[in-house]
Amino acid sequence: MTNTSLSQRTRIAAPEIKPEGATAVLVLSDGSVLWGMGVGAEGSSVGEVCFNTSITGYQEILTDPSYAGQIVTFTFPHIGNVGTNTEDVESVRPSARGLVLRGDITSPANWRSRENLDAWLKKNNLIGISGIDTRALTIRIRDLGAPNGVVAHAADGKFDLDKLREQAVNWPGLEGMDLAKQVSCSKSYAWGEGLWQQKAAQQKFHVVAVDYGAKQNILRCLVDAGCRVTVVPATATAEEIFTLNPDGVFLSNGPGDPAATGIYAVPVIQAIIERGLPLFGICLGHQLLALAIGGKTAKMKLGHRGANQPVKDLQTGKIEITSQNHGFEVLPETLPASAEVTHISLFDNSNEGLRLKDKPAFSVQYHPEASPGPHDSHYLFRRFVEMMANASVISGQRLEKKILAGGKI
Repeated sequence: MTNTSLSQRTRIAAPEIKPEGATAVLVLSDGSVLWGMGVGAEGSSVGEVCFNTSITGYQEILTDPSYAGQIVTFTFPHIGNVGTNTEDVESVRPSARGLVLRGDITSPANWRSRENLDAWLKKNNLIGISGIDTRALTIRIRDLGAPNGVVAHAADGKFDLDKLREQAVNWPGLEGMDLAKQVSCSKSYAWGEGLWQQKAAQQKFHVVAVDYGAKQNILRCLVDAGCRVTVVPATATAEEIFTLNPDGVFLSNGPGDPAATGIYAVPVIQAIIERGLPLFGICLGHQLLALAIGGKTAKMKLGHRGANQPVKDLQTGKIEITSQNHGFEVLPETLPASAEVTHISLFDNSNEGLRLKDKPAFSVQYHPEASPGPHDSHYLFRRFVEMMANASVISGQRLEKKILAGGKI
């Protein structure tokens, strides 16, 4: 593709004159100005403009803490068609900074709906714009990378474009930004709810989940797999985790640059690995595990966001359709010999999973809990439980040998 054709495919007009009736605008850091109709709350919000290809689960997406710092462009045109409810949320409050839609919010037609999406957006102070050519915007993001931008909504249609451009240009971007502390819990708590609000009958293992921005459905999946879950803040120390006497430790998903979060997270993860506790990481947790063993991460040009992402399990040869949301990746060539790549993306061959050969630890880049998305990867929670069961057997055998040898317990 020539530079000229690339420019033609990705250029977005920058009209200074507001179309009649426009009540919202999206201003990108390259100067592009896109006019539309406002949805949700009034005001303005700055962030990285990305896109998500899921055809379901807009409420889960907007409440996923991993979207902190981002304005989400929905490529699916029918947003609002199932309304909103109190069950389909992934955190106490939305973390996304705004949303971009092609059409008007669709009227809800679903028996689980409790509130129209527009009312829910207003209640949660989320700012959105509709009437945007989301196909053109998506092509621009795909070809040139995710830009910074400002979405603004004003009922009177009055905007200071120069000020909005300045905001977009001056926002520092996600690279180098630690957002985990912003979305993490402030104190430890017990989580006991399983999938569809059912409490698991047997909770054989105690898992400490480090909350870097954990989705609630991950916690539900852990409970459903037979785990008693204690959630701790992102800044919890290794000593605080060990005091809880866990059978395993889970490293959650979350937003921001893993290298920034790793400043305080990596020493804790290294101590957990050294202790030999079974360890399972998802998304940001995957990236932090890689950093803890000496690997490196990098900002992706595009990132993966959607519920239709194909991943190959290199150990079984099977293909999983996965749910993903990440803008950083693990660089497999930087991993030590003690680590093995277990999964790769069939979109771009980027790393999607790893395991340690000498320790009970593994992680994946994608979201096996789905919500939204397919359930192809739920087996990973069972794998974590099996790992804790094996560790328990080995620990018991060591204890028995020590007793037989006359050692102190």
